[in-house]
Amino acid sequence: MSFTLHENTYRGRELLQKLANCRVTICGAGALGANLVEQLARCGATGISCIDRDRLEEQNLATQPYGRSELGGYKATLLSAQIYRSLGLEVKAVAKELTSDTAVRLLRGSQLVVDCLDNRAGRLCVQQACRQLELPLLHSGVNGDYAEVVWDPVYTVPSGAGEDVCDYPLARNLVTLTVASMAEVILKWLETGECQNLSLTLRDFAIRSWTE
Repeated sequence: MSFTLHENTYRGRELLQKLANCRVTICGAGALGANLVEQLARCGATGISCIDRDRLEEQNLATQPYGRSELGGYKATLLSAQIYRSLGLEVKAVAKELTSDTAVRLLRGSQLVVDCLDNRAGRLCVQQACRQLELPLLHSGVNGDYAEVVWDPVYTVPSGAGEDVCDYPLARNLVTLTVASMAEVILKWLETGECQNLSLTLRDFAIRSWTE
């Protein structure tokens, strides 16, 4: 893939090959998930699946890589089509809800699962399914000025208080910073096996790291 020339020069062929061969399932095609799909694809990932039940709404346009003409479409399907048009890569789109009945089936066969969901029920289902299947699971989330990128089993699913509120504060720059950090954490894991956890705060532009 000629478009990965710069990444290949910087990362090295061995790491880029590991990324290309990894079957990554990203749960959620919203602000974090959709941008992470694009980020990993442009780095050379070719085994991406994306699961999201939601349709695109106008309020999503500021932080998610979709267009106004796509309003009403399923996010996962729109994202897959966008990546194919841009890069010629196929992203498997699954426009289904992750529940206790579907999660194991939908996640089976993954080599890495990334939780980019925005609700407690979905996060719990993904966590339980990955633990049952013994799959590595990376969680991410944003809340106001704060974001975190944390591997399971260190991660604790937050309480359901106030979840699914669409008018919570969400800065595009925090999304961008978090997505770039998630991609770096994934690449480090592929290269060394290290599970690095991060917390990020936008106002002081701080990224703090710790490992298991």
